[in-house]
Amino acid sequence: MEAHGGGGGSGSLRRVLVLAFCVAGIWSAYIYQGLLQETLSTKRFGSDGKRFEQLAFLNLAQNVVCLIWSYMMIKIWSTRSGSSSSSSSSMGAPWWTYWSPGITNTIGPALGIEALKYISYPAQVLAKSSKMIPVMLMGSLVYGISYTLPEYLCTFLVAGGVSTFALMKTSSKTINKLAHPNAPLGYGLCFLNLAFDGFTNATQDSLKARYPKTSAWDIMLGMNLWGTIYNLIYMFGWPHGIGYEAIEFCKQHPEAAWDIFLYCLCGAVGQNFIFLTISRFGSLANTTITTTRKFVSIVVSSVLSGNPLSAKQWGCVVMVFSGLSYQIYLKWRKLQKLQKKRKPL
Repeated sequence: MEAHGGGGGSGSLRRVLVLAFCVAGIWSAYIYQGLLQETLSTKRFGSDGKRFEQLAFLNLAQNVVCLIWSYMMIKIWSTRSGSSSSSSSSMGAPWWTYWSPGITNTIGPALGIEALKYISYPAQVLAKSSKMIPVMLMGSLVYGISYTLPEYLCTFLVAGGVSTFALMKTSSKTINKLAHPNAPLGYGLCFLNLAFDGFTNATQDSLKARYPKTSAWDIMLGMNLWGTIYNLIYMFGWPHGIGYEAIEFCKQHPEAAWDIFLYCLCGAVGQNFIFLTISRFGSLANTTITTTRKFVSIVVSSVLSGNPLSAKQWGCVVMVFSGLSYQIYLKWRKLQKLQKKRKPL
């Protein structure tokens, strides 16, 4: 509860500072993680000039780090609240209920990372920003949901921007950095990633509805527990699994191992700031911050990582983020109307 009267100004200032802290945390963690992801997918390591081909290994590493991180956070907060970890976890969704979203959460991100072998990082970010397209398609075709004209306008801007960007010629400098340039395959993997993410998010929402006392850390622990299990089976379940190849590569190229560690650490820290933002300011504020972060990631990649975009490609980027910004505005307006209705007369 914020103080009234004399303390109102200091309370508002504190809230602004916390918001600025959240923005800085999300931007710095995920923009740097994006740079590391791009480095790992395009860089030639060591004197032998080998690429790190086992990009799916990043998901296992991320799962393990986030699993440990979320377990630590649950222990810390349960100790502070004076409750035991067993009683705290019994109030949330049981760990075994995450097995199905754990599958899609294992496959989806792996496809998104694999796409970086075939398309540039800016192209991947742009494609993954079009999550509303499969959601609206499924809603209208499968569930018969009708959408408003402004919502269709948002989708048109995003779909038009992504598709036009995809059809444009990529610079030779960017193509030379890719392991296996193949735009149709790269974009296809990104859209499959979005489809799996959609199922993951829907199942998480369902679990949250069934078990209202499930915390963000509980979800993070359950998802990463099953992700670790599935990835371990997939990568180390047979003698020539890609997990063994990835570990051997890291032994030969310690620089890659350090980049992987930093990549995972950025993901865990970024999750902290996302949870803090949602708990203090709501999901709409978080969506706004993460959307602007994606735009900045494209700018940073273009400037620092040598992925030059033409004026027409920048036009496509602006087109996509105009659609996303308009979508955020529509959500904000809808939220304002709901709040007005809830106010007592």
